[in-house]
Amino acid sequence: MEQIHIDKVQTELNRFLNKEVYVHLETTNGAYASHFDDKAYNVGAFIRNAKVTYQHAKIVGINGAYRVGLKMDIGWVYAEGINQYEVDNQNRLLMAGHDREGRLMVTLEISETPFSY
Repeated sequence: MEQIHIDKVQTELNRFLNKEVYVHLETTNGAYASHFDDKAYNVGAFIRNAKVTYQHAKIVGINGAYRVGLKMDIGWVYAEGINQYEVDNQNRLLMAGHDREGRLMVTLEISETPFSY
């Protein structure tokens, strides 16, 4: 993965406009929180292969912390804390946010085909 370049990521997001796509969205602090503080509250969210069609996409942010939003007819999907991206060999847009120690905190992935399990 490489560091976010807003113009490049925006171009990739726009490539999926008005198409039925599959979205993978995951957030976690998982075991990281309780590993360092046994009173910490673990949180996370996971959705895989949600089929959506978005009409507008936007990436915004500065200093290595970006928010990506996908506007659909009935609402939004967004991920905050994105700092890296890549287009893989299956032409999927993979975006992720890692903390200072390299641990995954958030991921938003978009594909024209379902993600494997």
